[in-house]
Amino acid sequence: MTEYQHDQVVPFKNSDVSKKEQVAEMFNKIAFRYDFLNRFLSAGIDRIWRKKAIAELKGLNPKTILDVATGTADMPIMLMRRLRPDKIIGIDISEGMLELGRKKVQKLHLNEQINLQSGDAESIWFSNSSFFAATVAFGVRNFQNLEKGLSEIFRILKPGGKLVVLEFSRPTSKLFLPIYKTYLKVIAPGIGKLFSGSRDAYTYLNESVNAFPEGRQFV
Repeated sequence: MTEYQHDQVVPFKNSDVSKKEQVAEMFNKIAFRYDFLNRFLSAGIDRIWRKKAIAELKGLNPKTILDVATGTADMPIMLMRRLRPDKIIGIDISEGMLELGRKKVQKLHLNEQINLQSGDAESIWFSNSSFFAATVAFGVRNFQNLEKGLSEIFRILKPGGKLVVLEFSRPTSKLFLPIYKTYLKVIAPGIGKLFSGSRDAYTYLNESVNAFPEGRQFV
C-alpha cells in the first residue's frame, strides 16, 4: 500500500501510539462538543454539504448503506430521512462519538433502521459486496492508511455500488485563501479549545487538511 504525507499527520505529536489510537482518543475527548462545534465553526454549512453529498446517491436508490467514520450519526440520520434505505450501518473507532450517536438514533426511533458499531475503516468485517453504497463525511483524513481504508470500502461494495466522500479542501480563490488559512490555523483551534478544552483537535484539523491529497489528486 502507498503511504501518503497525510498518513503521518497526527493529533498528538508527543505520543508514541499509532495515528488510529490518537484519533480515537481525540474524538473521545471532544465528542460532547463535536456537533455544536461543527455547526458553529461552519456556520451551519456542514449540513448543506452533507445534503449535497447524499444527493449523489439519489439515482442509485441504495437499499443498504455503510457510513464509515460515522461519528455522532449525522450522516446515517440524514441518509435515512432523504433516501429511506432498508438499513444503514455506521462504524467508528471512537466509542465516545458512537455513544452520542446512539442516543440521537434512539431519540428519533430509528434503532431498527440505523445500527452503529465500533469499527475500523481499514479492517471492515463485512463480507465482499455487502452494501449498495458507502459514505464517509469528514473522515478519510483520519485514516491511518488512506489507500487501505479506501480499498476496504471498495471491497464491501456491490458491483455498481457507489462511494461518496465528503471532505475539506483548500479554496482555489486567491482572495479567499488567506482568510481560510487564518481561520483554520488560528481561529478554529482557539474556538475549539474554548468550547471543548482541546486545541490539539483543531490544530490537527488544519494540518491534516493541508496535507490531504484533495480534488483530482484524491480521485
